[in-house]
Amino acid sequence: MALPPSDPPPLTADLLLRAYAMGIFPMAEARDDPEVFWVDPKLRGIIPLDGFHMSRSLARTIRKSRFQVSINSDFPAVVAGCADREETWINATIFALYQELHAMGHAHSLELWDGEDLVGGVYGVTLGGGFFGESMFSRRRDASKIALAYLVAHLNNTGFTLFDTQFLTPHLASLGAIEITRDAYHDELDRALGVQAEFDSNPLPDAHCVAQRSTQTS
Repeated sequence: MALPPSDPPPLTADLLLRAYAMGIFPMAEARDDPEVFWVDPKLRGIIPLDGFHMSRSLARTIRKSRFQVSINSDFPAVVAGCADREETWINATIFALYQELHAMGHAHSLELWDGEDLVGGVYGVTLGGGFFGESMFSRRRDASKIALAYLVAHLNNTGFTLFDTQFLTPHLASLGAIEITRDAYHDELDRALGVQAEFDSNPLPDAHCVAQRSTQTS
């Protein structure tokens, strides 16, 4: 006798963490689509934490930048900024679940401010020594590049070993991101899960340190 199909387990913050530990992550087709599906790419984007690239002009911009940089100052606003585009995979369910992960200490944001205006940022999930980058946004020139430069320096300073970008884009590739196979990613993930790292264990590095820690390109 065939058993009736069982309903999938409810999507919770704890289930999300278990999914990240297995190498998969959630997405929605669109902002107004209530459904969430799981993604496990054959090729995975990562930024090697010893291989972030920045141009000399970007390094100068960071040293002279008028932006103020913070961590976890306004996590909801960063997620909202990432979703504020014509097409987004961040629906209401995903938005709410990442707020829960943030409250649990497993999701973090890095913000760029111009006075009181939030002009850029990036957010992601942390498990062990892995930072799983979810999305970023920019409202000023080079804001997302500056945010990533600070984030890479901060991850190095706080003991992380894996910066997962999920997919490789031309923008990320220009900053040193690469693609690795699913099997290679799972090896990196297993090693990262065995590391103890705390995102907020150290303050952000200063602009000079951020500019110096990266591989300079012309």
